[in-house]
Formats: sequence, structure tokens, C-alpha cells
Amino acid sequence: MRSDRETSVPENPLHRAIYLTGPTASGKSAVGVHLANLLDAEIVALDSMTLYRGMDIGTAKPTLAERGGVPHHLIDVLDPWESASVAEYRSWAIAAVLDVESRGKRVLFVGGTALYLKALLRGLFDGPGTVPEVRDRLEAEAETLGDPALHARLAGLDPATAARLHPNDRRRVVRALEVIETTGRPFSELQREHARPAPDSIRVFALELPRPVLYDRINRRVVQMFEAGLIDEVRRLKTAPRPMSAVAEQGVGYRQVVAHLAGERDLNATIELIQTRTRQFAKHQATWFRNLVEIRPFPVPPDEAAEETARRLAGSIEEAS
Repeated sequence: MRSDRETSVPENPLHRAIYLTGPTASGKSAVGVHLANLLDAEIVALDSMTLYRGMDIGTAKPTLAERGGVPHHLIDVLDPWESASVAEYRSWAIAAVLDVESRGKRVLFVGGTALYLKALLRGLFDGPGTVPEVRDRLEAEAETLGDPALHARLAGLDPATAARLHPNDRRRVVRALEVIETTGRPFSELQREHARPAPDSIRVFALELPRPVLYDRINRRVVQMFEAGLIDEVRRLKTAPRPMSAVAEQGVGYRQVVAHLAGERDLNATIELIQTRTRQFAKHQATWFRNLVEIRPFPVPPDEAAEETARRLAGSIEEAS
């Protein structure tokens, strides 16, 4: 553990919360509900896709029944054609924490969006101020050359930032290129200098299952999503009065079903592709979590019930208090 990390909990309300994360299909939602009951807590969703209304099956959003009467916040707050920045999510999260605490309840963040988690724990780095003439020129180039061309340029200048940005995420790609032009340094390098781990006292736990078990869960979950009506859900979203935003449509599962509906591949190939992409996403999440020193890995036996995992977690949380 780094010796220069703070040891006292600051006034930051996000540092008073408890965090439960882990890769997709690791059982966070079910464990979170049981844990919230044990801790007398309310849940704040830590997920970039469950923010969207109508995107229920493909995001594995917990149903009202699965929420077990525990209040859940930051679910269904955006329409599919909208998008939100990490800064906006962080602002909403702070408001949710203060709201929950005003009722004398504890706050339990549950979800697996690593970028959101890092922003909540460490804050955000916005970089240098905007230079309008540089930004306007880059925006014009994006319009004439296309978003993939600018993303490719960024990949040559700042591979780390390009790797985490979708090629169609014009706003962030342009911002990253603007920072490089105005500072002469990659955005990712400046971010690394800014990064500072949160206090040791913050309780952040990541569920860990044996990889074969996790991958089997992922494969079965994808099949269950199709049985539950994922294709119809995507069809409704695509035929809505307004199209899905690029951020919403790039969610794992959604873009593959969109391609299936366009006749690009058959159903079985689509299911297999989504299983593969979801396993890759889970591996990527695990890498993110390993690189966050605040996280305490929490191994889960393959056959352990969610109630038992929550009970063990509650004990660990109280010990860490």
C-alpha cells in the first residue's frame, strides 16, 4: 500500500459511501440487494448503461422484483437518444449520496463501470482550458474527414486515450487532440500525473469468481437475454421517434443485435459474438480493477448463494470501518 495516501476520511461525501463492483455477470446486483438490507443502505447504480430508459434486457438492469424493495438511484434517468459525461454522472452521484444520507441511510454503490468508479474515488481531471480556434478547427476536420480519421490520428499520438474512446465519440476525441496541440503532451500522461488514490479508509470491494465460472455465467446470461426478448427491445429502440445515441448504441449486445436486424449475421452467430464480446469486456473490467489500488478483491466460491456472499461482505465492511 502506498505510504503517501491519506488515512482520514475527508468531507467528500463520495468517500463516505461503500462500493461493490466486479466484472459483468459476477452477481453484483443480487449481492448488492442483500448487502443493502444488512447495512440499512440504499443503492446507487454505478453503471453507464442502466442510466437509459427502455434499455432493460441488454443491460441486465435489475427488475423491480429483483430490487427487493431496496431503493435504487441513477437508474432510468436518460432517454436512449441522450448521453451523459462522466462529470455529469459524478454530479448526479453526489446529489444521490446527500439525498440518501438525509434519510439516515447508508449509501451503497453497485455496478461495474470502471471509469465511473475511478471518477467517484479520485475526482476528475479536465485538463487545460479550451482554445476555441483549435477546437473549432478540429470539429471542422471531424466533419469533413470523418470521426474514424480523427480517432486514428489520436491513436498515433496518444494510444492509451484512443483505446478507451469509441471512434464515434467525437467530443472526447476532439478534446484529447486539442489537449495534445495546446500542451504538447498526451492527455493520458497528464491524467496519470493528476491521479491520486483515495483514502485508505474507503471501502471498495470487487467480487471475484474463477474465470471458467464467470465465463459460463456470461454465456448463459446472453442466451437468457435473447429468450427474454432482447431482439424486440432493440427493434423498439431503433424504431423510436428519435434514434439511439452513439453512446447508448455502442453497449455490448445492442450494436450486435442492430447488425443482426440489418441482416449482417444470423441469430446463432449474433449470440456467439455477443458472448465473445461480453467475455472480452469482463476481462477488460478485471484489468481496470486490478489497477485501482483502492479495490479490495473479494473472492466468491462458485456455488455460494448471494445471501451468504452479502453476509461475508457485511462482516468485512464492518471490520474495515
